[in-house]
Amino acid sequence: MEYNCGFTKDNKWFRYRAAAIIVEDGCVLFAGNEKDNYFYSIGGAVHMGETAEDAVMREVYEETGIKYEIDHLAVIHENFFNENQGALKGMDCHEIAFYFMMKPRGTKELKSDSYTQGVKETMHWLPISELDNYKAFPCFMKEFLQTEHTGVEHIVSDERIGNAY
Repeated sequence: MEYNCGFTKDNKWFRYRAAAIIVEDGCVLFAGNEKDNYFYSIGGAVHMGETAEDAVMREVYEETGIKYEIDHLAVIHENFFNENQGALKGMDCHEIAFYFMMKPRGTKELKSDSYTQGVKETMHWLPISELDNYKAFPCFMKEFLQTEHTGVEHIVSDERIGNAY
């Protein structure tokens, strides 16, 4: 049995996550499902004893059915939020996520057959220029993808107070 790097104690929830930024033809890949009313980045919890690189490769394959290659570590995201729905309802949440830019393949074709917590996931190529029109997390994605970067960005989001730094 695999154990996620995270814990829940009282109303506190923490998770260490690895996520992918996959861009093809001006679009970025997000996941969605019939249960939630928003899109979310491709990725998931890092397992105990697993590197973030191995976790993102595993998660990308599980969600897309494609073996993407990592280009580079792009963002370390510290995310604070209070959840008001689902399994985390009423929880004070803290997540550390490593976002890896994946190498483009030159095609949007996927072989997705992914489920998360028993709910079918669907993959969505969202136009980067139109990300403001979607409820998509992380919120920093549009600005990040439309600006030049050198090195690894450190982004802190605190949705508890409505601020992102």
